[in-house]
Amino acid sequence: MNELDKLQAALQDATPTPDADAKAEALRLAAENFARLQETEPHTRPISEAPQKGSIWKGITSMFNRKNLRPALYATSCLVVAGAIFTSYQPIQDGLPTLHDAELNAESEIAQTPEPAVLAERAESDIAAIRTPQQAEEEALQAPLSASKTANAAPLGQVNNQSQAKPALRKKREMAQSLDLESSGIVAPLSRQDDSIVAPQPNDDKFAGAPENAVKVTSEDPVSTFSIDVDTASYAYVRSTLLNGGELRPDAVRVEEMVNYFTYDYTAPAKNADTPFTTQIIVTQTPWNPDTQLVQIGIQGQKPAVQDRPPLNLVFLIDTSGSMQDANKLPLLKQSFSLMLSELRPTDQVAIVTYAGSAGTVLEPTNAGETATILNALDALNAGGSTAGGAGLRAAYALADQMRADGEISRVLLATDGDFNVGINNPDDMKSFIEDNRDSGTYLSVLGFGRGNYRDDMMQTLAQNGNGTAAYIDTLAEAQKTLVDQLAGALFPIANDVKIQVEFNPSVVAEYRLIGYETRALNREDFNNDKVDAGEIGAGHQVTALYEITPVGSPAILNDPLRYAAEAAPADATELGFFKLRYKSPGATESQLITTPITASETPTDAGFAAAIAGFGQLLKGSNYTKGYTFDDAITLATQTKGADQFGYRAEAIRLMKLAKIRK
Repeated sequence: MNELDKLQAALQDATPTPDADAKAEALRLAAENFARLQETEPHTRPISEAPQKGSIWKGITSMFNRKNLRPALYATSCLVVAGAIFTSYQPIQDGLPTLHDAELNAESEIAQTPEPAVLAERAESDIAAIRTPQQAEEEALQAPLSASKTANAAPLGQVNNQSQAKPALRKKREMAQSLDLESSGIVAPLSRQDDSIVAPQPNDDKFAGAPENAVKVTSEDPVSTFSIDVDTASYAYVRSTLLNGGELRPDAVRVEEMVNYFTYDYTAPAKNADTPFTTQIIVTQTPWNPDTQLVQIGIQGQKPAVQDRPPLNLVFLIDTSGSMQDANKLPLLKQSFSLMLSELRPTDQVAIVTYAGSAGTVLEPTNAGETATILNALDALNAGGSTAGGAGLRAAYALADQMRADGEISRVLLATDGDFNVGINNPDDMKSFIEDNRDSGTYLSVLGFGRGNYRDDMMQTLAQNGNGTAAYIDTLAEAQKTLVDQLAGALFPIANDVKIQVEFNPSVVAEYRLIGYETRALNREDFNNDKVDAGEIGAGHQVTALYEITPVGSPAILNDPLRYAAEAAPADATELGFFKLRYKSPGATESQLITTPITASETPTDAGFAAAIAGFGQLLKGSNYTKGYTFDDAITLATQTKGADQFGYRAEAIRLMKLAKIRK
């Protein structure tokens, strides 16, 4: 019988009750004895060398050597082993006996170790007593990932299989699992994708969402008014989330931005047309409800020849705060702006303003033909410091005013992750600042980058009130689409304050609802008020809006008729409604009006694709109106109406639908 067995036999009938002082003493004596073992022959060995299997000291040595373990797991492990030592040994006044590996065996060690759940409970209690408030806050943000499988989903193309993980990582996972620490929430589950512990990234993204538009009764409220929207940020963010295995929040989905990400087969205006765009109205059956119809309103902007466009003064306002250091933020931003330079004319001017701890002009106004000078200024940018967004905006607007001349266009292009935490950081205050400066004639557009602290709400406020647009850049391909392929639309306006108002015919349409545009709603009286700001249309831009309408007598009617409602006045039964649009030419103060009746029309081949994307977006939002419509239905319709798809954007959308189907 070895020394361990003798001690166990002696303690079987009188195992002491552990207390805090005894635990501390046991741990101190264990550490002293461990140090003595390291210095004594023949037991001396480097701490990095693993002891023989079965040794209690193997656990201590292994723990001291695992420097890359999270502090919470490291502390937990030490406490657990100390508890195991205390359970097995009675403290002796003269210190612990010298133990040899040959005298220890795995069977006795396991027999005296409490159940994993018990150890986890003890460890959790002990850690709660010793951790600092900062550690507690950090752990609260990170744990437990095991409660959400989607938070640990591997990105597409990555292996998420424990059997293929590296041996060292499997040992880490086995340790956590054997102590039942993951399920208890003490530590986050360990990554299976590499040999490091990947802490979950807190998602503090904020979105400018709004409740889904409700169904309106035509006889009671026949008029719908809203500002147009050509932003595409929501679609790119949805794509990034799905491809990277993240959890998609419903408020991140704006259906109109998903629909407007794609171009459709609308008729372009003639070169010498009186208005800078044409309007096309299409009526089709609703894919998710055979008893209703979709009214698709399409607006196609005129695209002037490059040689006919006015000179451009462009101020890059670049966020260089510490939050921008990730690869998908400042590095991608610099690559994106480098792509844009090739599309500018030599007579255009470029300036660069940065903001972090303070705002500063990195590049004075420079002709776009001096590519090397501009690229060198971009390459020299580094991320660091807090964020002074307000100061950066003031500096950029001042520089844009200085650059502008008669007949030229000035635009501030803000590139940021939206983390405004110094200066003007309140959306209402920022809105007021932008409104005060937009009358100067300088446009403001916003490019969003990155995740984790993405401030979509702030960027929407800036773009909507700065006579500009908002886009989200998640890949270099998206930068190519936004800043190269669609540069004219992104930078050169052809119409300001564009508003749409639709009056539905109550004798034909019983109910209707506008799909999307929740954050763009206007009051009925705002339509004729030229002081009310609205959206802008750029050169070559398209705008698409969809209404779902319910015909009179349809079984899809959701509202009961009012007992005392007045009868609808007789109207032309061939008209579903009446469409009106107001816009201002750039620099003008008075609007112009365009009107056209809404009647049934033939369906272009790709009209179904807009409906498929609208259905897809509503499914992602969890809409109340799609009934039994499924991702499979959206996939089938999108596939049937994909069309030529020159750049592959529609095929990509179908792949996202398939991915979303798996994820839901």
